[in-house]
Amino acid sequence: MSIEFHNSTPWPVCLLGEVSEITLGGTPSTDVADYWGGSIPWMASGEVNKRHIFEVDGRITEIGLASSNATLVDPPAVAIGLAGQGKTRGTAALVHIRVSTNQSIALIKSKSPSLHTNYLFHNLDHRYEELRSRSVGGGRAGLSREILQRVPVALPDPAEQSRIAAVLDTVDEAIAKTEAVIAKLKQVRAGLLHDLLTRGLDENGQLRDPIAYPEQFQDSPIGMIPRDWNFESLGARLQRNAGVIQTGPFGSQLHAHEYTTDGVPVVMPQDILEGGFDDANIARISINKADELRRHYLKLGDLIFARRGDLSRCSAVTEREVGWLCGTGCLLMRFEQGTLSSSWLSLAYRHDFGQRQITARAVGTTMVNLNTTLLAHLVFAFPIKEEQEDIVRRVADADTLVQTESANLAKLNLLKSALMADLLTGRVRVPASL
Repeated sequence: MSIEFHNSTPWPVCLLGEVSEITLGGTPSTDVADYWGGSIPWMASGEVNKRHIFEVDGRITEIGLASSNATLVDPPAVAIGLAGQGKTRGTAALVHIRVSTNQSIALIKSKSPSLHTNYLFHNLDHRYEELRSRSVGGGRAGLSREILQRVPVALPDPAEQSRIAAVLDTVDEAIAKTEAVIAKLKQVRAGLLHDLLTRGLDENGQLRDPIAYPEQFQDSPIGMIPRDWNFESLGARLQRNAGVIQTGPFGSQLHAHEYTTDGVPVVMPQDILEGGFDDANIARISINKADELRRHYLKLGDLIFARRGDLSRCSAVTEREVGWLCGTGCLLMRFEQGTLSSSWLSLAYRHDFGQRQITARAVGTTMVNLNTTLLAHLVFAFPIKEEQEDIVRRVADADTLVQTESANLAKLNLLKSALMADLLTGRVRVPASL
């Protein structure tokens, strides 16, 4: 069923096929080595998710181009993913280079002075869900050249198209810069965490330096660590801290209870995030039913581990989660915290050294599993409690920077969504003086 678009737009509407050329791609035979590894850029369908195409991964030869339906198209052009149930189908990208593509991409170029390619990119980008709805076929529903040719496009004056595109380009640039800042902050955070968990902090709150002060370090199975740290198994440390590890209730115990929209939250593996819990879709049972499972209630400072699937899922229980239930598929660790911080231990567990041990020892073939014995045999370098807490605070400061920029990114994405809805329908006009 076709979808009406811009039925109240102040601009004339035409079909995309009337104002553009739509070129489909092709794939040379992968059985012929001579077709591949040449100098001609060849774009795979997943690359439309880059949104701006300045480079592609694939290369084909002249003979590969001639032997297939692949066609070189000059920039600028708009690439549209044609097939698949995932995100790719209907995704638009602006192509800035001369490129050929596979058969699951259409390259669209304006053939009329009444259509600017940058404006078309933003127009189609805004209509992602509509384009997907226009797809035909089951299973791997897809778009086609014929479908795209019938897509209606509102055409403001070319000068106004340029102004609309310029505004949206500015927001896109701000989004890209913020995403780059977030990526850099995450890299810095990862490097900082590694240093904190191997070098620690001295009495002045500075990272220890094993090169300048080698006397402050000792050898260990993970390399040099501070001399006053203890390298031992988690089981041995828990034994000194009156620690216990227990599984969540069996599925049959929980399934006997009816889930409700309110009541006591039940933590499942998918609810455990990096350093926290997500209660957006968390299961709940009534207070009366939950009391029958009271031994699985969470207490402040407990650690909850996913015991199947993504075994990096681990988080310490905070005030908010006290009284929730440890659910099926999770392990609960509880210990006296006089000399051991659960927040520090969750960082050490999720760090590369802890996860390498998990990968090497996890049981299961199709789905790896964590168990109490595996947990007990993990080894870590343990600082004193005060230093553990200093490390947690330093990582929390780095997390705050990422969260701040992530909030800025969310605001920019909301701004862009609102601008697209206004500017691309003509509801708000961009003045010529802008």
